[in-house]
Amino acid sequence: MTEFTCTRCGHSDRQPLGTRPFNDERGARIAAEVCTECWEDWKQRQMLLINHYGLNLRDRKARDFLYRNLDAFLFDTGDQADIDDSLEGSVSW
Repeated sequence: MTEFTCTRCGHSDRQPLGTRPFNDERGARIAAEVCTECWEDWKQRQMLLINHYGLNLRDRKARDFLYRNLDAFLFDTGDQADIDDSLEGSVSW
């Protein structure tokens, strides 16, 4: 049995994601190096980014933006986009 330590959180007592979320090298790396809990954390972050920035995922630039943020979030490859939560709850209908 191979010992697993999540690249993001450093925990060795968690399960790796195991299945590729993308059919490419990035997906294989995530499946092998990231735990299910950190993947769930990313999905929440991704939703916030999509909503905050009003991303249209059919747009290549929007997808590239998410991929850069995914790599930064999971593998600490750079800066993540900011989400200004100071306005949270201030929208009135």
